Order: sequence, then structure tokens, then C-alpha cells
Amino acid sequence: MYSTCLFCNRPLGANEALETFPVGKRLAFDAAKGRLWVVCPHCERWNLSPLDERWEAIEQAEHLYRDSRRRVATDNIGLAKVPDGTTLIRIGTPMRPEFAAWRYGDQFGRRRRRQMLLVGGGVVAVGGVFAVGAWAGVVGGFWWLGARAGSTIINGNPETVVARIKTEQIGVVHVRRRHLAETSLGRSTDGALAINLRFKNGQARFEGREAERIAAIVIPKVNRFGGSKETIARAVTEIEQTGGAEGFLDQLTRSSHVYTQPRQRPGRRWRGRAFGSNGLNKHGLFGLPGEYRLALEMALHEESERRAIQGELGDLERAWREAEEIAAISDDMFVPPGVTQALERMRGGQLPHDTPPLASDIQSS
Repeated sequence: MYSTCLFCNRPLGANEALETFPVGKRLAFDAAKGRLWVVCPHCERWNLSPLDERWEAIEQAEHLYRDSRRRVATDNIGLAKVPDGTTLIRIGTPMRPEFAAWRYGDQFGRRRRRQMLLVGGGVVAVGGVFAVGAWAGVVGGFWWLGARAGSTIINGNPETVVARIKTEQIGVVHVRRRHLAETSLGRSTDGALAINLRFKNGQARFEGREAERIAAIVIPKVNRFGGSKETIARAVTEIEQTGGAEGFLDQLTRSSHVYTQPRQRPGRRWRGRAFGSNGLNKHGLFGLPGEYRLALEMALHEESERRAIQGELGDLERAWREAEEIAAISDDMFVPPGVTQALERMRGGQLPHDTPPLASDIQSS
């Protein structure tokens, strides 16, 4: 049984509540449509299960939800905590705004809080170094170092590998954060989404389904700070006004070349430069307005799931297999366990998963 996130290639965790589906500690299910998702504890994204066993798991989840005494609910969506700590999200028949508020408001909101915690801890550390410098009488040098360190904390290290992607054309490619500023979106001759992806030692253009799959992996790296309730609401409105995910993607491909003008490849000039200096984080994929970036992430999710539900589960199962393969070579890609453990201690040992959803980098070798 697959146990790796489709999007960030990190472990999804395990539960003891569902005998037929022991993957994940946070699960969402829609009994009427036969959908079961595992919510990644790291990137917060919903992984749609392609397994036939999901039907039995959904039935068991429904029983657990109904028997749980620890639950909150609206008319169409509910959340429950079962004895082993597993969280269940039950989807009824919500309108898009309500469903988006639970799925994406929860996802983007917790992503935002997590990154703010990381930034806050980093700024405190830089402030401590700054204070030592002032006490020692070497403010000038420490000021420059502090400013550069602060920019790196907020904007991220440009050389960090943020994604490893298996492509049909050239195999596995390594995408650094700076490559996102050198990547652009476009439109293929048949009107589908196209992406001109920069990666380590190369660049390639992808179109159609593969472009959507690749974009779905890299866009969350641009959206690493998630979004406020207001920005999420505007993103949902953008999708609604274009008739849904497919309509939004069609509209975006017509104007994306204007927003995602890539920065010219700077080569070695990146060395030693903070990513946010001189507006470097405003080019390429970072050039999309905030609500467009969030709406794009939502639309790509919905399109891939729509196709899967319509009978293309083979593509989804292949994506799970590829995630497992990528995970096997990605051990040095993410924050060391010690950092994560320190963050959990800072939060008093309580994960944000315990609260109901809102309604409304490491240097590469």
C-alpha cells in the first residue's frame, strides 16, 4: 500500500483506526462519490487514493465518524477525532465555497502558520546574533550579515532543491528555488497548459497532462506561505467566475505569459545573493498574483481528481508509484528531523491538526 505523499514525497504516517487503510493520521472521505483522501502532515495537501480498498475504508470511516463523540460539523462537512488520534473529515454535499474553505482554507492556513513559525524562530535567532554584535561593537558587519540572513529566512535559499520530478522526456530533474523565478507558464497549440521548466543543468518545455502534473508539484513551492482567508476567498471566486477548474486553467493560459516573464538566467551571480534582493522573487512563477497562484493550485488538484474519478485511475496509481521512487532518492531534500522536533517542542507538543479547519530549505549537495 502506498505511503508517500504524491506532492512532497514525504511519509504520510499511519493510523490504527482503519484496518483496511492504515495510511495517514488525517483522512477525508466522501461516501456518496466514493472518494478517500490522505492529508499529508508535511505539505498539507490531499492525496486521492486510487485503491479499490477505499470503498471498505470509506464505510469504516463513516462508522467511526458517527460513533465519535469528539466532532464538529456544518450541514455538509464535519470533522471528528477518533480514539487513536486519527482525524476524519466527512464530506457531504457542500457548495464549492464551503468545500474550498475546509479543504484549502485548512491546507493554506496551516501552511501559512507553519511558515510564519519558522520565520519567527529564525528572526529571533538573527536578532540574538545582532545583539551580540552590538555588544561587541561591530554593528556594521553584523548589520549586513543580519539583513542577508533575514532575507534568506523569509524568502528562502535560492540554491535549495525544492522538488525532484520524474519526467517522461529526461527522467528525474532537480528544481532549485531560484529555478521557479526562471520558469514560465504558457499555452500549447491545442490550448492546453504549457510550462517552460528550469532545473539543474537544463530547461525543457512540457505540455498538456504532463505540464499540469509538473505545475501541481512546483506551484506549492511558490505558495509556501499559503494564504489569508481573504486571498483564499478571492482565489475561489476566480475559479467560480470561470465556470470551474477547467475554465480557470483555460483562462490562465491566455494571460500567464504576461505574469510569468522569467528572469534571465544569472548563472554564478546567484552565489552569495539573497533571493529576495532586487525583486528576484517577483519573476517567473512568483510573478503570478497571489490569488492566481492559489487558484492555480486548487484547479490543478481538481482537474487531476476529476480525471481520476472519470476512470483514469491508472494515471493516479502511476503517480503514487513515482512518488515512492522519488522518495527513495530524496532523503537529503528536506529539513532534518531535529528541526521538526524542535518546532514541535516550541508548539508545546501539539500539532495544529488538533484544531478544526477554518470556514471561510536545505542547501543541496
